[in-house]
Amino acid sequence: MITQMDTHFSSFSSPVTVHLMELLSTGKKLLHNATMKLIPVTIALILLVMIPLNLFSHFSSPWPSPVSTKLGKKCDMFRGRWVQFPKGPSYTNVTCHHIFDQQNCMKLGRPDTEFLKWRWKPDECELPFFDAAQFLELVRGKSMAFIGDSLARNQMESLLCLLASEGDPVAVSNTKYPLSKSCLYTDYNFTVASFWSPYLVKDIVAKPTAGTADSLTNVYVDEAHEAWMSQIEKFSYVIVSAGIWFFRPQVYYENGNIVGCHLCHKKNVTNLTALYGYRKAFQTTFRTLLRLKNFKGVTFLRTVSPSHFENGEWNTGGNCVRTKPVSSKEMRLEGLYPEMYSTQVEELNAAEKLGRKRGLKFRLLDTTEALVVRPDGHPGYYGKRVHENMTIPDCVHWCLPGPIDTWNEFLLQMLKMEGGSSLGQ
Repeated sequence: MITQMDTHFSSFSSPVTVHLMELLSTGKKLLHNATMKLIPVTIALILLVMIPLNLFSHFSSPWPSPVSTKLGKKCDMFRGRWVQFPKGPSYTNVTCHHIFDQQNCMKLGRPDTEFLKWRWKPDECELPFFDAAQFLELVRGKSMAFIGDSLARNQMESLLCLLASEGDPVAVSNTKYPLSKSCLYTDYNFTVASFWSPYLVKDIVAKPTAGTADSLTNVYVDEAHEAWMSQIEKFSYVIVSAGIWFFRPQVYYENGNIVGCHLCHKKNVTNLTALYGYRKAFQTTFRTLLRLKNFKGVTFLRTVSPSHFENGEWNTGGNCVRTKPVSSKEMRLEGLYPEMYSTQVEELNAAEKLGRKRGLKFRLLDTTEALVVRPDGHPGYYGKRVHENMTIPDCVHWCLPGPIDTWNEFLLQMLKMEGGSSLGQ
């Protein structure tokens, strides 16, 4: 429009025309100046709109991973979607005898199998299939420990099943900590263990509520759990995780003194959120690993695993009856889970910085996005606790085989990264 007006008025030579041309020239300068001032504002507005859309188009961490988790040059294996995979898993509950009945969904009568026929697809590449022989070669002469609650054991059992095609390990007894488990692959001199420590730190269940779902637990947030702390120095790889136990009633201790509680309903005791104990537990765990003189291992933080109770909680009629994955728009982290995730990553990043001074590695095993959209992967009513009938659905643990096997596919790729292997293949 301005160009057309300039051309039109150039054929006139009267004073009025000249005056109009001066006005137009002045107007052009004013418009130009205004436009130049608006450009930064416009760019800022565009960024403000686009960045949130990019961050929340699917669940992802606002913090950078302490180490590259890319397959090839540009593919982050933790960001992607589930795609149909009719072939199904590489093992069954028949070919693997390491499955705890609590996660043995097919043995206990789950009628649908569609939940087994999906595979994780990173946005920019393909996630390689789990290669049992390759995994065992990578860990030959080494050892791996899973620290945490029954979900840590759930992941270890998944790993044992994925490795079953290459042979079974020999069980190693642990009389001092019977809830912990250890086994040895003799042909590879590879030890894998899980150390039962639901709070990661020292915990003592208060009487007379011991054994009940609402047990009050004394949690010593500045003392690492003896079950793993006393043995961890000899391990090459450590996978740390924790989650749902922090929703329970707890009394927090530091330096042997009560500093507050969560859901304890005690007079004259400061009421704290579950996130207080959660952050302290990860701080203590990472600082203990940093402080142990002989520990030389690589530490992996496995991010929080969401439960999927719908239509209520575990004790109010909630259930998990889905049979296939959902979209990220339909289901995302809720409640305390986003803050728990943030807390984990923040504490890992802090530990990673301190670890550099000691030559210790801390890595992010970011499993949350992949599992938040898998409400179909839980046992529901098709699981059974030891020595008791299951009267409530289990929407916390994961069926084996099932989506949790992806955690160990991620883990294998991360071990390859530590070894400097090419991952673009």
